[in-house]
Amino acid sequence: MRTLAITQNITLDGSIEMLGDWFDPADQDPQLLEATRRQSEHVDAMLLGRQTFEDFRGYWPQQTDDQTGITDELNQIHKYVVSSTMTDPQWRNSTVLTGDWIARVRELKGQQGRDIVVTGSITLTHALIVAGLVDEYRLFVYPTVQGRGRRLFPDGYEMLRLQLAQARGFENGVSLLRYTV
Repeated sequence: MRTLAITQNITLDGSIEMLGDWFDPADQDPQLLEATRRQSEHVDAMLLGRQTFEDFRGYWPQQTDDQTGITDELNQIHKYVVSSTMTDPQWRNSTVLTGDWIARVRELKGQQGRDIVVTGSITLTHALIVAGLVDEYRLFVYPTVQGRGRRLFPDGYEMLRLQLAQARGFENGVSLLRYTV
């Protein structure tokens, strides 16, 4: 059974909605980028909501001098986009999940393979949390207080205690916290 992991950049006050300029994908600490790459070695699928998918598709494939390797990784990995309106994803290795997409995600988790990662996609993240499909949270905590924005967990959601699997700090002040359900 595959692990479904929520990987989010998050502010110290818990916001995953990027309303300011606290995160720049092109400006990464080398140690942080290496930690991200190591996690990517265990991933063979990405699950995204339509808006995040379109944002990624509009940015990453156009990068011609990407020293981070993220462009190549995103072009190669299998991407699943949850959408009721999209029919043609227009990005290689991409599949649109429509209809009962929760059932499709359960099927994907039951297949052989590496981890499935979700990033961005706040509405999708909330739906996966409520459906009980998340196995792990990989949080890159930025030393920023945004004071507003949507949070990782939906309002009113309660969860039993999570287990800390990893805690690591980086020179730029970002911390990686991994929790298992």
